[in-house]
Amino acid sequence: MARNADEAATLLRALSNPARLRLLCALVPRERSVGELEDVLGASQSYVSGQLARLRSEGLVTTEREGRVIRYRLSDPRVTPVLERLYEVFCAEDAVG
Repeated sequence: MARNADEAATLLRALSNPARLRLLCALVPRERSVGELEDVLGASQSYVSGQLARLRSEGLVTTEREGRVIRYRLSDPRVTPVLERLYEVFCAEDAVG
């Protein structure tokens, strides 16, 4: 149980940053390039790359190279249901608040 709690805490730390949360949410439906993620966040390439590096070091995203383009995707299948539930609670049209 202690190891699982440590893993959950790592995920929750990543989710506690709004930019990283938005990056992870953008990766739920499909993998994306840094340029696509820049557009989603409305942030600079250096900022997006820095946040992705942090998520990658925490094992939450992984990369795949397609020629000169690096595409990012979620690497831990346990993350998707957490993000989907957060969306239901905070982002759905019926969300109160």
